[in-house]
Order: sequence, then structure tokens, then C-alpha cells
Amino acid sequence: MSAYEQFQSHIAELSDVLNAISILKWDARTMMPKGGAETRGMQLATLTRIAQEHFTGEKTARLLDAAEAEVAGDDSDSYRRRAVEQTRQYYEIIRRIPLDLVSDKAALEPVSEHVWAESRRDNDFKRFAPYLQQQLDLAKRQADAVGYQDHPFDALVFEYEPSVNAAKLKVIFGELKQGLIPLLNRIVAQDSPLPRNLWEHEYPLDKQKAFGLEMAQKIGYDLDRGRLDIAPHPFEISFTRNDVRITTRYNLNYFPQALYGTLHETGHALYEQGVDPSLTRTALTIDFLGKYPVGGTSYGAHESQSRLWENQIGRSRAFWNNHFDRLRSYFPAQLAGADPELMYRAVNRVKPSLIRVEADEVTYNLHIMLRVEIEMGMLDGSMKVADLPEIWNSKMKEYLGVVPPNDSQGVLQDIHWSGGGFGSFPGYTIGNIMSAQFLQAARRDVAGLDSSLDGGDYMPLLNWLQQNIYRHGRAYSASELLQRCTGSDLTVGPYLSYLEQKFTDLYRLS
Repeated sequence: MSAYEQFQSHIAELSDVLNAISILKWDARTMMPKGGAETRGMQLATLTRIAQEHFTGEKTARLLDAAEAEVAGDDSDSYRRRAVEQTRQYYEIIRRIPLDLVSDKAALEPVSEHVWAESRRDNDFKRFAPYLQQQLDLAKRQADAVGYQDHPFDALVFEYEPSVNAAKLKVIFGELKQGLIPLLNRIVAQDSPLPRNLWEHEYPLDKQKAFGLEMAQKIGYDLDRGRLDIAPHPFEISFTRNDVRITTRYNLNYFPQALYGTLHETGHALYEQGVDPSLTRTALTIDFLGKYPVGGTSYGAHESQSRLWENQIGRSRAFWNNHFDRLRSYFPAQLAGADPELMYRAVNRVKPSLIRVEADEVTYNLHIMLRVEIEMGMLDGSMKVADLPEIWNSKMKEYLGVVPPNDSQGVLQDIHWSGGGFGSFPGYTIGNIMSAQFLQAARRDVAGLDSSLDGGDYMPLLNWLQQNIYRHGRAYSASELLQRCTGSDLTVGPYLSYLEQKFTDLYRLS
């Protein structure tokens, strides 16, 4: 067995343990009875400690040294060389993190998430606050262990989006505000009620699920390697490309919540299912830091696909021209007398609102900016956990002009902090920006792409995305993917142009 093969065998074992951890996390969020949270935390702590010891031990160092020597002559873009280089990078980072810290984080996660779910249900922030404080303390410890120059946020955002830091995000957010806020003001000034409220009726949940799954399959989701379940907060998780699961949540009176949750997570799933089979159980499909989704190169790259399929495809006029009649066959009474154009306008209504995952495309990134600013404040000590409800409401008023009536619709609405996900939110905005760049490049490269999309044929787009993005797994950084696919690095121009064109037309702005 060659040096690289021995290295790969060692990493495959790590992949198996990490996937077992992910299965337990999936179960904790979907099927586990509430009494299982504490012991599930112990199970996760044990497996996480095993994974940490396996990866940071001397055997990994020896195998890495030998593999590096063997692949030194490989092309710089070869998967073998990329796998070894990435493993070395994360080996040097992860061995700085104390084993007890890793174990403590794993044990706390299911308990904290369970308390968050019940606190959100009962509108009880004070109950959740001690668990949030514990997660924050652990995040600060990790930032100190990993190291940073300017802000502790930089050490944590690296887990999710290595291409950015606090300083870069401030520049990106500033550029977005310059384009988004004037557009939003023009829309609000021009807005008028729709001729009919489509959400005044009840939409049976079984039919919502059936239509959502049908649309997921329509854009390419393979149910032989996936399934759809219910969770308090939608997510996608994969245990190799051959088992990629998604969740959504349902509202009896607001059908778009489940549909767009499903399409969003399907975008993630398409990325995972589209990874080259040869990368299964390799370093190029492992998130060494134990996060998920795992197959993609960063959260921003992954979010570019969930946001692309959810918004640029699923909220397009062409999508509803193609699929409205099918939706009406599921809900004939609710949609009697409605048409595709009314549905298109209804699912794209721009209105500053309380809930991030239900926000329109124009206001969505303002929700992200708010959360990132609060995270930075918590990490540098300028904001206290006990003050978060007041801080949250103040920032909602500042950015969106609305104030949550309760904490369930405010500071408790997202699951991320309960699981220790400090640094994850920027990926959503980075993903929005990248999605427009990728779709622009696909239109450039694929002859007749718009005609295909107008006809409801999503395979030409999916094939381009698989060939240029999905199949590579984590082989290339987000910046490298952008350069390879679009010829430029991250830039807000295409995204702002997309929003300007879409909503100028939709709202008939001058």
C-alpha cells in the first residue's frame, strides 16, 4: 500500500466516525424524544473525543509526512495533492484546540438545542440564556485556542467561510447597504396590497409535503439517496453522497414556508449528492471541524446553491408559469381564480418582516448583518447575553423598521447559537452574492439556458453546476471556485444587478 493509500485509509476511518456523529445529530433534531438530550450529549462527546484523538495523534502526522512526499510531484490541482494539503492545514489548526473543549462543546450541543426549542416554543429567553452563555464561553475559548489577530470572530468564521474576516465583512456589508437600502425604500414607497391574499386559507400539510418533494425531485433531488423530514429549524445533513437528508417546517396557513424551506435545503442536497463518487470517505468530503454540510468547500459556497435554487429558480416567474397548475391540482379550492402571476408576486412580496428564513430577497441580508454584529459584540464583550432581547429589538427597528412582539419571533428564532454556531451567519450573505455570479457564468457557458429554465427543464443548469462546482467537493476554496467558474473573485455587482432588475420589473419602479 502506497503512502497516500495508507493516509487515505486513516482519513476514511475519521470520515466514518464523523458521519456517525452527524447521524446522531440528525436524530436529535428530528426523531429523538426530549428525554434523550442529556445522554445524547454524552454519546456525542465520546465520539467527538474519539475523532479528535484519531485526527490529532502522531499517526496522522507520520502518514501526512509520507503522503506529502509522495504527492509532491502531482499537479497542483490534483485531488490527491489537494486532500493532503487541506489535511495538513486543518491538522495544524485542530491540534491547538484542547480535547476537553471539543468534548464539552459536543456534550452541550443537544442539550442546548433542546432547551432552545422549548424556550422558543414558550417565549422564554431567560430559560435559554444560561445555555447561550455556556456556548459563548466555549466559543471564546476556541477562538483563543485557534488564535486571531484583530477580532475573536475571525477565528470562528474560519470554520465556515475561510475567505472572510470581520474587516472584510464590514466592507461587503457596506457595499450591500449602498445598493439594498435605496432599492428597499423605492419598493416600500411603491408598494400596494395584492388583489388577493393567498394565505387566508389552510393548506393541508400532507399536500404541502407532497408538492415540495415533487419540486425537489424536479430540480434533481434523488430520493433513493435522500429523504425529507420535519425539524424546528430546516437543515440538510449528509452521511456521504449516498445518504443526504433534508428537513423543513410547516405552517398550515403559510404554504411558502415549507416549500421554500424544502427548495433551500434541496439546493444544499444537490451539492452533496453531486460530489464525485471517488471523493467519498476522503479528506475532500470531510469537514475536519465537525460542521455540516460537509461536501462543499465553505458555507458560502454551499449557501450559493441553496439560495440559487430557492430564489433565483424557485421564486422566478418562469418557475410559477411552469408549476402553478400543478400546485393548484393539490389545492384547487385555496387557489381557485388565482394565476401564476399572482403567485409570483405573492412569494416575492417585499416587506420588512420579523423572521429571517421567511424574509424576501431584498431585506434578507439585513437580517444577516444584524446577527453578525451581535455575534461580534458578544465575542468582544461589548454585548451581554442578558441584554440580547433589547439589543435585538433595537437593531430590528434600526435595520428593518419593525420590532418583534416577543422573543420567539426575535432573538430566539434561529437555532445556530444554541448549537455553538458562532461565525456561521455570514455564509448566507456570501452565498447570495456567489449565487448570482455562478448563475451569470452558467448563462454565459450554457447555450439556451434561459429557454430551458423557461420550459421547466433544470437539467442543463444542474449539469453545469455539477461539473463546475459540486463534483469537486472541498478540493478548491470558495475563491478558487469563483475564479475557475466566473473569472473573478467575490463581488456584489451581479447580485445587486439581479435584485435591481427583478424588483424594478416586479414593482414597476422608475
